[in-house]
Amino acid sequence: MASFMMKPAHLRCVMGIRRIVCEHRTWGSFISERSYVTEKDNKIPKIYTKTGDKGFSSTFTGERRPKEDHIFEALGNTDELSSAIGLAREFCLEKGHTFIYQLDKIQCVLQDVGSNIATPQSSARESHTKRTKFSNQPIADLESWIDKFTEELPPLTNFILPSGGKSSAALHVARTICRRAERSVAPIVRSGEADPDVAKFLNRLSDYLFTVARYAAMKEGNEETIYRRPE
Repeated sequence: MASFMMKPAHLRCVMGIRRIVCEHRTWGSFISERSYVTEKDNKIPKIYTKTGDKGFSSTFTGERRPKEDHIFEALGNTDELSSAIGLAREFCLEKGHTFIYQLDKIQCVLQDVGSNIATPQSSARESHTKRTKFSNQPIADLESWIDKFTEELPPLTNFILPSGGKSSAALHVARTICRRAERSVAPIVRSGEADPDVAKFLNRLSDYLFTVARYAAMKEGNEETIYRRPE
């Protein structure tokens, strides 16, 4: 796991993640096993475990499934989404945008999304579901942020293309990955294996990323590219 300078917002997020993954032996178990050394163990943990060498991985409930299983596909898409938001965050940070804390919080919530997905209900015990229950509060947060940004934005009268500067364009990339994550989570939710609020969160998150991308372009004074039919 890469090292980085720990800022207050990062610290809050990482401590939250540590609490989650240290309790769970899930898709994120490598974080708890490899990134945190106990007082009794002064050895440097290894980044590799060799447990996935045969093409199988474990869910939080202990199931061994092939790595191409829909659960791990969804987890991979969610992880990629968080990475894309992290990259966009760096561009936004350079420009001094005030919504950085929102991106920090979203990345933390995506860890909770992953924990819920990695706990298929068909094999989960009550102790599993209690630890990975997904709250609907993040959905309300996204809707509130979207409404506030929309109040400041000019009305959308045309289709726009991903553009508007590096911050905006990177947020649009994150938006498209979010749509893919949502598509991969949808069948898991329909089968009853994950909390429906996980899918709702991803749906609302793509709307947030579209809106905040426009907001970033506006604040930076960058023009968005309008779709025009080629002649």
